[in-house]
Amino acid sequence: MIIAANRAPVRRTDDGWAPSIGGLATALLPVLEEEGGVWLAMKEDDGIPERLEYPSGDPSLTVLRIRLSDQELHNYYSGMANRVLWPISHYMIQHLELDPAFMEDYRSINARFARAIVDEYTPGDYIWIQDYHLMLAPQLVRSDLADATIAHFWHIPWPAMEVFRVLPWARELMAGMLGSDLIGFHVEEYVKNFLESARVLLGAEVEGTTIYWKGREIRVEAHPIGIGVERFRRMSAEAAEEAERLREELGSEYLVLGVDRLDYTKGVLSRLLAFERFLEEHPEYHRRVVFYQIATPSRTDVETYQKLKRDVDEVVGRINGAFAVDDWVPVHYRYRTYTQEELCIFYRAADVGLITPLRDGMNLVTQEFIAANERGMLVLSELTGAAYLLQEALQVNPYDLRALTDVLKEALEMPEEEKQTRRAKLKKRVGELDVHRWAERFLSSFAA
Repeated sequence: MIIAANRAPVRRTDDGWAPSIGGLATALLPVLEEEGGVWLAMKEDDGIPERLEYPSGDPSLTVLRIRLSDQELHNYYSGMANRVLWPISHYMIQHLELDPAFMEDYRSINARFARAIVDEYTPGDYIWIQDYHLMLAPQLVRSDLADATIAHFWHIPWPAMEVFRVLPWARELMAGMLGSDLIGFHVEEYVKNFLESARVLLGAEVEGTTIYWKGREIRVEAHPIGIGVERFRRMSAEAAEEAERLREELGSEYLVLGVDRLDYTKGVLSRLLAFERFLEEHPEYHRRVVFYQIATPSRTDVETYQKLKRDVDEVVGRINGAFAVDDWVPVHYRYRTYTQEELCIFYRAADVGLITPLRDGMNLVTQEFIAANERGMLVLSELTGAAYLLQEALQVNPYDLRALTDVLKEALEMPEEEKQTRRAKLKKRVGELDVHRWAERFLSSFAA
């Protein structure tokens, strides 16, 4: 197995190298360790070796890093990935920065990844390319390895064709992905959008979920990803006492929780405005409810993210300035990174998980909350891929401030029996989506 992804699956610790924390590494490192193979990722830090045998005592796989200059990193990652492909995929075209230099270095880095894949390849290997950072790589590899088995998995939403075609390089990027034999997305909506993009933008023939392009067949399938469910259940049980202590410290009857990267797609600002309106309209909840928003710093070098932080800071200050009384502070805002063990304390303590992105894919925070929580209810944006699968959550249009305000009250006042029924069904579904099962399902289709 040869896996190519933006990030490496291992991290340096005081005790040496350890698996990275995250779904992809959790799912695929065991596969590589069992089957043997190579994981290719970008190299950002000069102190990290370009080639690492892992695990150190009895290596079964190689982590190979592709070196990028500071300028290449800026154009390829901060530029093309985060200022072009990220906003277009989330329907945020107002954030697009269509700098040709971004695409130029994106081509160059994709070619570098493709060359490394070809150099590491031996006949019979499976090649699995990950996400929007490497759209061109499949076709570049295909041009050298005509008979190789290549798959691509896209981890974020694929937008409607009319949106994606806004990009000047839309057709080139699509053609790059069609070097694959199998392309995976999280949900059927993204599959349909991709098929339509291939048909309209490239003139490809589409039958069912198969694309016929330049004499080849490309299967396009939905494979929703999950989390390491048992790990979160275990961490939640270990966090039970800390969760109760947190509730006592906050001193309120209800805890509403938001957990996000501070990204303009996540809807943090709109949910704060909804909570402000909730307090204005429902004074009976004053002193009884606390909103705890965790916002992990993200892409801090990008101006739109800097502006978002300023706006969020301002609204948090306004709400607390207007409503705080004595020892009751309605909004607790934490702009910092927490470990997954620490997050489980918040998940376990919460009465409402308020996960309302303006647009998102699977949003694994939703599944983490469901796996770890034993008392509350999930409020979920209907504009996420997760909404197709987590039907028992209270779903809401995150652009509708009135609806956000009302659904928060509904979640707080839901009868206990209904909450338990919904929560049991959500937990069952999250168990079925487990990240290890995701890897097994995709790899089975890969090998078919």
